[in-house]
Amino acid sequence: MSAASEKHSIPLVDVSINVVTPKAPVKARVVATRLATASKKAAGFVRHVEFDVSGTPLAGKATAGQSFGIIPPGHDAAGKPHKVRLYSLASPTRGEDGAGNVVSTTVKRLIDEHTENHHLYLGVCSNYVCNLNVGDEVMMTGPSGKRFVLPKDASAYNYVFISTGTGIAPFRGLTLDLIAQGLKSKVALLSGSPYASDLLYDEMFTKIAGEHSSFRYLTALSRERQADGNGKLYVDARLETNKDELLPLLQADNTLIYLCGLAGMEEGVYTRLVNLLSPSQLEKYLKLTSEQVEMIRGGNKEPLKRVERSERVMVEVY
Repeated sequence: MSAASEKHSIPLVDVSINVVTPKAPVKARVVATRLATASKKAAGFVRHVEFDVSGTPLAGKATAGQSFGIIPPGHDAAGKPHKVRLYSLASPTRGEDGAGNVVSTTVKRLIDEHTENHHLYLGVCSNYVCNLNVGDEVMMTGPSGKRFVLPKDASAYNYVFISTGTGIAPFRGLTLDLIAQGLKSKVALLSGSPYASDLLYDEMFTKIAGEHSSFRYLTALSRERQADGNGKLYVDARLETNKDELLPLLQADNTLIYLCGLAGMEEGVYTRLVNLLSPSQLEKYLKLTSEQVEMIRGGNKEPLKRVERSERVMVEVY
């Protein structure tokens, strides 16, 4: 089923939705799996996993910014088959192979303790996917999502991509799409992680920034000092520490903001926008009254709990 772009002044690319449903998943085969962290000593285990979907209805149907589903084998505690889990595509629209037959994602192992008995808890699907080897088959669905994609005329816009953790996955695909189109836009990618060792696709984005003057790659480490001398930073703080270069980008009439990662990042980013932008500039992104703006600037975050975003802000948080 094809889903046309919603009718906005910023028309998005047309995408396919739910070509493969959970009721009739297809088999995909693992063709690559590797660590995605900057170091093997990272605090978490995160893998980049690629799947061959050739010969299935998913082939050539996924667009950068969308998600696909994986159904882990087995049953839950109630004895029911496990449900589908969604994962953001890390691959560009043309796929890892250039023909749309190989899609990828970025998965972090969920490892925790049960609070009631301190027994080890392992996330069912994240560990299943991270345990997969080349040649293994998985049951897959999708694609899903139609808002976290590029505009139809992508080169007519500039972009501020803001991510935490595995939320960087879609920005890998979106960035590769922009590069394939000649990277005529100005792009700033802000990536947040606890430590430098946890940064995802760091080598790749550093290389892109070195090859393209219009691409800026800024990292924010929340548990250690930054390489540029700043102290511990959450990703939203980069809007302030680097405002000399980011503020002109945010003030431009053709800039779009994309947020992906932990839900808690939204409040910090929106607060920075309120404090950095004039009311006329701010209304391009957030719909707030003058009274609400003053409340936020005074330290009251209540208005941000129900803030309405404009079409220039795309959000995928969890």
